[in-house]
Amino acid sequence: MEDTSVIAEFYKDRHVLITGATGFMGKVLVEKLLRCCPDLSTISVLVRPKKGKKSNERIQDIVSCPVFDKLRDQPDGEKLLKKINCIAGDITQPNLNLSNDDEKTLQDSVDIIFHMAANVRFDQSLKTAVLFNTGGTKNLLDVACTFKKLTAFIHVSTSYCHCNEVRLEEKLYKAPHEPRKILDMVSWMDETMLESLTPKLLKSSPNTYAYTKCLTEQLVSEYASRLPLVIARPSIVTAAWKEPMPGWVDNLNGPTGMLVGAGKGVIRSMHCDHTLEANIEPVDCATNALIAIGWKVVTSPATRDVRVYHVTANNDNTISWGSALDIGRKHFYDNPFSVCLWYPRGGFKSNYFYHMLAVFFLHVIPAYLVDFLMVMTGNKPFLVRTQKRIHGGLEVFQYYTTRPWYFCNDNFTKLWNEMTKRDREIFYTNRNKIDYNQYLLDYVLGARRYCVREDPETLPYARKLLKRLYYLDILKNILLALFVLWMFSSYATMFLNRIEAPFSFSNYTMSYKSVP
Repeated sequence: MEDTSVIAEFYKDRHVLITGATGFMGKVLVEKLLRCCPDLSTISVLVRPKKGKKSNERIQDIVSCPVFDKLRDQPDGEKLLKKINCIAGDITQPNLNLSNDDEKTLQDSVDIIFHMAANVRFDQSLKTAVLFNTGGTKNLLDVACTFKKLTAFIHVSTSYCHCNEVRLEEKLYKAPHEPRKILDMVSWMDETMLESLTPKLLKSSPNTYAYTKCLTEQLVSEYASRLPLVIARPSIVTAAWKEPMPGWVDNLNGPTGMLVGAGKGVIRSMHCDHTLEANIEPVDCATNALIAIGWKVVTSPATRDVRVYHVTANNDNTISWGSALDIGRKHFYDNPFSVCLWYPRGGFKSNYFYHMLAVFFLHVIPAYLVDFLMVMTGNKPFLVRTQKRIHGGLEVFQYYTTRPWYFCNDNFTKLWNEMTKRDREIFYTNRNKIDYNQYLLDYVLGARRYCVREDPETLPYARKLLKRLYYLDILKNILLALFVLWMFSSYATMFLNRIEAPFSFSNYTMSYKSVP
């Protein structure tokens, strides 16, 4: 019995619907379900056409990515991949824009829904965020109400959706505004008016993503009498710990963007309290948690309450931002990028004034200097524009790194304790101890390989480049120091001359009057 997975057995013959399957977490969830719950019936994935590609073409691209290599290597891998059923649809449209046949299939057979589709950009306009994140969820909830066999609707939120709460419990919180009224408002109000209203609406929310996730949770709770609902709140989702391969990551959101920017020498200062805990959750741990939550919700006594689970770092298995930086920097020097703007130096500044001073000297001035050289050599300037975009991203992310956060996760701890030893091995979360030194090494190598598309064979060249950049950085520091000394000397001389001038004139006058 110890060799049997209770969770895998639970998913046998079940039909799962996943939205957001083309996203970072979505890919890992689909792969894990197929590989570790091979007896499930079907995984329907709702995919909209995008950039000239049809829904089924997008799914083929996803299945061809490295995430599914481990599954393809299994003897029955290709057979399992055929369990993916692509449903052409769009959550932003009424009735999800489903065909009649697809709608009937889903109504008659879907057991569990994992709703992961969301626009995760922090800088999106209020209208876009509300219509996609809140409006899209409403459309899915309305359709789900017609599903005959539905046993669980798992809404994936974020642990940072109630930013006015330093200590967040596993319960529902009231949104600052009625979600349906906000949906109605953005449907008719023009962008200019919405833009002026956005700061007043957001208040304690740092961005439109957090605000709409907050609204959406309340909207979800309104369907509690009609649907078996659960809300999962992952914290900052980062590169894979173990599966599908250590360090796998396919986007530059959040910490990954900061990591790559720092490694390329573009980001040299960040406002952060290095003593605070970085509540990061590897993507494989997060998706394993979702699968376990699905099992727990269905096998527990029915309730009309919306259950909430915090998919966050275990309180005794965290790492501070400062420690993460120190470990990551060491691994970056050993495994640098082969394309860098400058030598990766710098770090966190807990004082905002010192941070902005560093930004001026290490971000702004070099950007204008590089763009000036680009123009002089007949090339197109790019760095000032890039730095402005990076600065905007830093301003958003720094909100989360300068405040303490505490997430109660008693519900998920209880779930973990109820899992069998075998299920804890298969559907592990970071309740297991993570070796952060090894994890961050894999993270650096994964970002290098999967985000920046640099093969391991380029490492010898990258190390030589890093050495040259190191000496150039020293030369730059010497020249900058000499320039500062020259400026100081020049201003000091001018200042002394201005002080001495009146006395010299007075002495000259006195000498003149003393002549007989």
